[in-house]
Amino acid sequence: MSDVNEQISTLHVSARQFCVPLSATRRGARLGRLLATEQLRSWGLPLDPARLIVAELAANAALHGRVPGRSFRLALAVTAEGVLRIEVTDTRGEALPVPQPAATVPAECGYGLLLVEELADRWGVRHGPVPRKTVWAELDPATGAGKYVLRSHAGRGCGR
Repeated sequence: MSDVNEQISTLHVSARQFCVPLSATRRGARLGRLLATEQLRSWGLPLDPARLIVAELAANAALHGRVPGRSFRLALAVTAEGVLRIEVTDTRGEALPVPQPAATVPAECGYGLLLVEELADRWGVRHGPVPRKTVWAELDPATGAGKYVLRSHAGRGCGR
């Protein structure tokens, strides 16, 4: 029994996790951006580019991942290494995000994933469980080349 307790106590769970369901509407996407901004602020993390990524992924979930009567989920987590992971999960697993190629003629929309690709260190899509998909992006202080820098939080050093 002590071996099981020892194994359980050594599992790593980030103390910095945030998750909220939101309505798959423009209002829900906006609320997600505002809540993420407040959460990042409470953790002492830089607001940008994270809130821009949240805004794009939440807007995509509300526009392209919307299923009437179903919400989407926004999750934020910071690993022990200081990597910020942003996840947006919706219930349209068949509607996969596809970055649009840079257009020669300016357009009003279609640049969201290009923005995410430019701002994030990594991003991708995880399928399932059916009917869901999760679009995720990471901001890594070790490889971000200045894109993302952690500040100390309440006097405790938590990054570079």
